[in-house]
Amino acid sequence: MLKNLADGIRAQLNARVLNQENLTDLALTAMFAGGHVLIEGVPGLAKTLWARSLSQLLSVECKRVQFTSDLMPSDIIGTKVFNQQTGQFELRKGPLHTQLFLADEINRTPPKTQSALLEVMEERAITIDGQTYKMDEPFFVMATQNPIEYEGTYPLPEALTDRFMMKILITYPGVAAEKQMLQMYHEGFDANKLHDLQPICGAPEIAEARREIAAVTVDDTVFNYIVSVVETTRRVGAVQFGASPRGSVALLLASKAFAAMNGRDFVIPDDVHSLALPILRHRILIKPEAEIEGITPDQVIENILSQVKAPR
Repeated sequence: MLKNLADGIRAQLNARVLNQENLTDLALTAMFAGGHVLIEGVPGLAKTLWARSLSQLLSVECKRVQFTSDLMPSDIIGTKVFNQQTGQFELRKGPLHTQLFLADEINRTPPKTQSALLEVMEERAITIDGQTYKMDEPFFVMATQNPIEYEGTYPLPEALTDRFMMKILITYPGVAAEKQMLQMYHEGFDANKLHDLQPICGAPEIAEARREIAAVTVDDTVFNYIVSVVETTRRVGAVQFGASPRGSVALLLASKAFAAMNGRDFVIPDDVHSLALPILRHRILIKPEAEIEGITPDQVIENILSQVKAPR
Protein backbone atom coordinates (compact mmCIF):
# COMPACT_ATOMS: atom_id res chain seq x y z
CA MET A 1 0.00 0.00 0.00
CA LEU A 2 2.72 2.47 0.95
CA LYS A 3 4.39 2.17 -2.46
CA ASN A 4 1.15 3.20 -4.19
CA LEU A 5 0.71 6.15 -1.82
CA ALA A 6 4.31 7.27 -2.31
CA ASP A 7 4.12 6.96 -6.10
CA GLY A 8 0.95 9.04 -6.22
CA ILE A 9 2.42 11.77 -4.01
CA ARG A 10 5.71 11.79 -5.94
CA ALA A 11 3.92 12.14 -9.28
CA GLN A 12 1.93 15.23 -8.28
CA LEU A 13 4.68 16.92 -6.26
CA ASN A 14 7.41 16.43 -8.85
CA ALA A 15 5.14 17.77 -11.59
CA ARG A 16 4.44 20.91 -9.55
CA VAL A 17 7.81 21.53 -7.84
CA LEU A 18 10.48 20.88 -10.45
CA ASN A 19 13.94 19.47 -9.76
CA GLN A 20 13.13 18.60 -6.14
CA GLU A 21 12.79 14.83 -6.54
CA ASN A 22 15.49 14.37 -3.89
CA LEU A 23 13.54 16.49 -1.41
CA THR A 24 10.34 14.58 -2.18
CA ASP A 25 11.82 11.12 -1.66
CA LEU A 26 13.77 12.01 1.48
CA ALA A 27 11.07 14.09 3.17
CA LEU A 28 8.39 11.46 2.49
CA THR A 29 10.70 8.83 3.95
CA ALA A 30 11.15 10.90 7.11
CA MET A 31 7.44 11.64 7.44
CA PHE A 32 6.31 8.02 7.07
CA ALA A 33 9.09 6.99 9.49
CA GLY A 34 7.75 9.47 12.07
CA GLY A 35 10.67 11.92 11.86
CA HIS A 36 11.17 15.59 11.01
CA VAL A 37 13.36 17.33 8.44
CA LEU A 38 15.61 20.39 8.41
CA ILE A 39 15.94 21.87 4.93
CA GLU A 40 18.84 24.12 4.04
CA GLY A 41 18.78 26.18 0.86
CA VAL A 42 18.77 29.73 -0.42
CA PRO A 43 15.42 31.55 -0.72
CA GLY A 44 13.29 30.93 -3.79
CA LEU A 45 13.77 27.16 -4.18
CA ALA A 46 10.09 26.29 -3.57
CA LYS A 47 10.50 24.90 -0.05
CA THR A 48 7.25 26.49 1.15
CA LEU A 49 5.38 25.53 -2.03
CA TRP A 50 6.51 21.94 -1.57
CA ALA A 51 5.27 21.82 2.04
CA ARG A 52 1.88 23.39 1.20
CA SER A 53 1.43 21.05 -1.75
CA LEU A 54 2.26 18.05 0.43
CA SER A 55 -0.33 19.06 3.03
CA GLN A 56 -2.96 19.28 0.28
CA LEU A 57 -2.09 15.82 -1.02
CA LEU A 58 -2.20 14.35 2.49
CA SER A 59 -5.46 15.97 3.54
CA VAL A 60 -3.86 17.20 6.76
CA GLU A 61 -3.81 20.60 8.40
CA CYS A 62 -0.78 22.74 7.54
CA LYS A 63 0.42 25.93 9.23
CA ARG A 64 3.44 28.07 8.43
CA VAL A 65 5.28 30.51 10.70
CA GLN A 66 7.97 32.92 9.57
CA PHE A 67 10.42 32.81 12.46
CA THR A 68 11.75 36.20 13.57
CA SER A 69 14.05 37.54 16.27
CA ASP A 70 11.14 38.63 18.49
CA LEU A 71 9.15 35.39 18.31
CA MET A 72 8.40 33.97 21.76
CA PRO A 73 7.57 30.35 22.70
CA SER A 74 3.96 31.29 23.50
CA ASP A 75 3.61 32.65 19.96
CA ILE A 76 3.90 29.15 18.54
CA ILE A 77 2.70 26.82 21.30
CA GLY A 78 -0.13 29.04 22.61
CA THR A 79 -1.08 30.39 26.00
CA LYS A 80 -3.99 30.56 28.42
CA VAL A 81 -6.13 33.69 28.41
CA PHE A 82 -8.56 34.76 31.14
CA ASN A 83 -12.17 34.83 30.00
CA GLN A 84 -14.02 37.50 31.99
CA GLN A 85 -17.43 36.06 31.09
CA THR A 86 -16.75 32.58 32.43
CA GLY A 87 -14.20 33.60 35.04
CA GLN A 88 -11.82 30.87 33.83
CA PHE A 89 -8.59 30.62 31.87
CA GLU A 90 -9.03 29.23 28.37
CA LEU A 91 -6.40 27.83 26.03
CA ARG A 92 -5.63 29.88 22.97
CA LYS A 93 -3.78 27.44 20.73
CA GLY A 94 -0.74 28.52 18.78
CA PRO A 95 0.04 27.51 15.18
CA LEU A 96 2.09 24.54 16.39
CA HIS A 97 -1.19 22.75 17.13
CA THR A 98 -1.36 21.30 13.62
CA GLN A 99 -0.22 18.24 11.67
CA LEU A 100 2.23 19.66 9.15
CA PHE A 101 4.17 22.61 10.59
CA LEU A 102 6.53 24.66 8.43
CA ALA A 103 9.07 26.67 10.44
CA ASP A 104 10.56 29.12 7.95
CA GLU A 105 14.11 30.28 8.78
CA ILE A 106 14.24 28.61 12.18
CA ASN A 107 17.71 30.08 12.78
CA ARG A 108 16.25 33.60 12.95
CA THR A 109 14.47 33.03 16.25
CA PRO A 110 16.06 33.02 19.74
CA PRO A 111 17.21 29.73 21.33
CA LYS A 112 14.30 29.77 23.81
CA THR A 113 11.76 29.56 20.99
CA GLN A 114 13.86 27.04 19.07
CA SER A 115 13.96 24.81 22.15
CA ALA A 116 10.18 25.03 22.61
CA LEU A 117 9.65 23.78 19.05
CA LEU A 118 12.23 21.02 19.32
CA GLU A 119 10.76 19.81 22.63
CA VAL A 120 7.36 19.37 20.99
CA MET A 121 9.02 17.55 18.09
CA GLU A 122 10.59 15.06 20.48
CA GLU A 123 7.73 14.61 22.96
CA ARG A 124 4.85 15.14 20.51
CA ALA A 125 3.05 17.00 23.28
CA ILE A 126 2.76 20.58 24.51
CA THR A 127 2.66 21.50 28.19
CA ILE A 128 1.01 24.79 29.10
CA ASP A 129 0.55 25.74 32.77
CA GLY A 130 1.09 22.16 33.86
CA GLN A 131 -1.46 20.67 31.48
CA THR A 132 -0.28 18.43 28.63
CA TYR A 133 -1.86 18.46 25.18
CA LYS A 134 -1.04 15.59 22.82
CA MET A 135 -0.37 16.43 19.18
CA ASP A 136 -2.61 14.92 16.51
CA GLU A 137 -0.96 12.30 14.31
CA PRO A 138 0.60 12.52 11.87
CA PHE A 139 2.73 15.34 13.26
CA PHE A 140 5.48 16.41 10.90
CA VAL A 141 7.80 19.44 11.16
CA MET A 142 9.69 20.93 8.23
CA ALA A 143 12.15 23.63 9.27
CA THR A 144 14.15 25.71 6.81
CA GLN A 145 17.30 27.77 7.21
CA ASN A 146 19.29 30.02 4.92
CA PRO A 147 22.96 28.94 4.59
CA ILE A 148 24.26 32.24 3.19
CA GLU A 149 23.01 34.83 5.66
CA TYR A 150 24.11 34.79 9.30
CA GLU A 151 23.63 38.38 10.50
CA GLY A 152 21.01 38.49 13.24
CA THR A 153 20.60 34.72 13.35
CA TYR A 154 20.82 32.10 16.08
CA PRO A 155 22.36 28.95 14.54
CA LEU A 156 20.86 25.75 15.89
CA PRO A 157 23.23 24.04 18.34
CA GLU A 158 24.43 20.61 17.25
CA ALA A 159 22.60 19.00 20.19
CA LEU A 160 19.31 20.45 18.94
CA THR A 161 19.74 19.66 15.23
CA ASP A 162 20.13 16.04 16.34
CA ARG A 163 16.36 16.02 16.95
CA PHE A 164 15.75 16.21 13.20
CA MET A 165 15.77 12.85 11.48
CA MET A 166 17.25 14.38 8.31
CA LYS A 167 19.02 17.48 7.10
CA ILE A 168 18.32 17.96 3.40
CA LEU A 169 20.40 20.31 1.25
CA ILE A 170 18.62 21.92 -1.70
CA THR A 171 20.55 23.38 -4.63
CA TYR A 172 19.63 25.44 -7.68
CA PRO A 173 17.68 23.69 -10.45
CA GLY A 174 19.38 22.72 -13.68
CA VAL A 175 19.02 24.78 -16.84
CA ALA A 176 16.37 22.46 -18.33
CA ALA A 177 14.27 22.45 -15.15
CA GLU A 178 14.43 26.23 -14.78
CA LYS A 179 13.36 26.70 -18.41
CA GLN A 180 10.44 24.31 -17.85
CA MET A 181 9.52 26.34 -14.76
CA LEU A 182 9.41 29.54 -16.80
CA GLN A 183 7.18 27.85 -19.38
CA MET A 184 4.79 26.75 -16.62
CA TYR A 185 4.47 30.32 -15.32
CA HIS A 186 4.10 31.61 -18.87
CA GLU A 187 1.17 29.26 -19.35
CA GLY A 188 -0.58 30.55 -16.22
CA PHE A 189 0.80 28.48 -13.35
CA ASP A 190 0.01 30.06 -9.96
CA ALA A 191 1.94 28.77 -6.94
CA ASN A 192 -0.77 30.09 -4.58
CA LYS A 193 -3.53 27.93 -6.05
CA LEU A 194 -3.57 24.34 -4.84
CA HIS A 195 -7.12 23.35 -5.80
CA ASP A 196 -5.89 21.26 -8.74
CA LEU A 197 -4.04 18.86 -6.42
CA GLN A 198 -5.97 15.67 -5.72
CA PRO A 199 -5.69 14.32 -2.15
CA ILE A 200 -3.94 10.95 -2.01
CA CYS A 201 -4.50 9.93 1.59
CA GLY A 202 -5.33 11.11 5.10
CA ALA A 203 -4.36 10.31 8.66
CA PRO A 204 -5.88 6.76 8.65
CA GLU A 205 -3.89 5.76 5.55
CA ILE A 206 -0.68 7.21 7.02
CA ALA A 207 -1.27 5.21 10.22
CA GLU A 208 -1.74 2.07 8.13
CA ALA A 209 1.44 2.86 6.17
CA ARG A 210 3.38 3.14 9.43
CA ARG A 211 2.11 -0.27 10.51
CA GLU A 212 3.34 -1.62 7.18
CA ILE A 213 6.77 -0.06 7.85
CA ALA A 214 6.90 -1.62 11.31
CA ALA A 215 6.51 -5.06 9.68
CA VAL A 216 9.53 -4.60 7.37
CA THR A 217 12.21 -7.14 8.23
CA VAL A 218 15.88 -6.35 8.81
CA ASP A 219 18.62 -8.94 8.48
CA ASP A 220 21.30 -9.15 11.14
CA THR A 221 23.94 -8.22 8.57
CA VAL A 222 22.09 -4.92 7.92
CA PHE A 223 22.02 -4.19 11.66
CA ASN A 224 25.78 -4.73 11.71
CA TYR A 225 26.21 -2.45 8.68
CA ILE A 226 24.27 0.40 10.31
CA VAL A 227 26.22 0.08 13.55
CA SER A 228 29.54 -0.04 11.68
CA VAL A 229 28.82 3.11 9.67
CA VAL A 230 27.64 5.12 12.68
CA GLU A 231 30.37 3.86 15.02
CA THR A 232 33.06 4.73 12.47
CA THR A 233 31.98 8.38 12.55
CA ARG A 234 33.26 8.48 16.14
CA ARG A 235 36.75 7.29 15.21
CA VAL A 236 37.62 9.55 12.26
CA GLY A 237 40.53 11.86 13.05
CA ALA A 238 38.84 14.93 11.57
CA VAL A 239 35.70 14.42 13.68
CA GLN A 240 35.38 15.92 17.16
CA PHE A 241 32.06 14.22 17.95
CA GLY A 242 30.48 11.46 15.89
CA ALA A 243 26.86 10.43 15.53
CA SER A 244 25.03 9.24 18.65
CA PRO A 245 22.84 6.10 18.95
CA ARG A 246 19.93 8.35 17.96
CA GLY A 247 21.57 8.48 14.54
CA SER A 248 21.62 4.67 14.38
CA VAL A 249 17.93 4.50 15.27
CA ALA A 250 17.05 7.16 12.69
CA LEU A 251 19.01 5.31 10.01
CA LEU A 252 17.20 2.07 10.82
CA LEU A 253 13.69 3.56 10.88
CA ALA A 254 14.26 5.59 7.71
CA SER A 255 15.69 2.55 5.90
CA LYS A 256 12.57 0.54 6.76
CA ALA A 257 10.33 3.34 5.45
CA PHE A 258 12.45 3.71 2.30
CA ALA A 259 12.22 -0.03 1.65
CA ALA A 260 8.42 -0.05 2.04
CA MET A 261 8.07 3.00 -0.21
CA ASN A 262 9.92 1.06 -2.89
CA GLY A 263 7.69 -1.98 -2.57
CA ARG A 264 9.89 -4.20 -0.42
CA ASP A 265 9.19 -5.82 2.95
CA PHE A 266 12.90 -6.06 3.78
CA VAL A 267 15.79 -3.60 4.06
CA ILE A 268 18.82 -3.87 1.77
CA PRO A 269 22.24 -2.23 2.28
CA ASP A 270 21.51 0.21 -0.57
CA ASP A 271 18.70 1.70 1.54
CA VAL A 272 21.17 2.47 4.32
CA HIS A 273 23.72 3.79 1.83
CA SER A 274 21.16 6.12 0.19
CA LEU A 275 20.04 7.63 3.50
CA ALA A 276 23.36 7.93 5.34
CA LEU A 277 24.18 11.46 4.15
CA PRO A 278 20.91 13.25 5.07
CA ILE A 279 20.62 11.36 8.37
CA LEU A 280 24.21 11.70 9.61
CA ARG A 281 25.53 14.99 8.15
CA HIS A 282 24.09 17.13 10.97
CA ARG A 283 25.13 14.69 13.70
CA ILE A 284 28.87 15.03 13.04
CA LEU A 285 30.97 17.86 14.48
CA ILE A 286 34.17 18.53 12.55
CA LYS A 287 37.29 19.67 14.41
CA PRO A 288 38.13 23.37 13.85
CA GLU A 289 41.52 22.57 12.29
CA ALA A 290 39.84 20.14 9.87
CA GLU A 291 37.23 22.76 8.94
CA ILE A 292 40.03 25.16 8.06
CA GLU A 293 41.34 22.53 5.65
CA GLY A 294 37.92 22.40 4.00
CA ILE A 295 36.78 19.02 5.33
CA THR A 296 32.98 18.72 5.51
CA PRO A 297 30.67 16.19 7.19
CA ASP A 298 29.51 14.99 3.77
CA GLN A 299 33.09 14.18 2.77
CA VAL A 300 33.63 12.25 6.01
CA ILE A 301 30.44 10.21 5.52
CA GLU A 302 31.22 9.46 1.88
CA ASN A 303 34.69 8.25 2.87
CA ILE A 304 33.18 6.03 5.57
CA LEU A 305 30.67 4.54 3.12
CA SER A 306 33.50 3.74 0.71
CA GLN A 307 35.53 2.05 3.47
CA VAL A 308 32.89 0.13 5.43
CA LYS A 309 32.07 -3.03 3.50
CA ALA A 310 28.37 -3.45 2.78
CA PRO A 311 26.89 -6.94 3.26
CA ARG A 312 25.88 -8.88 0.17
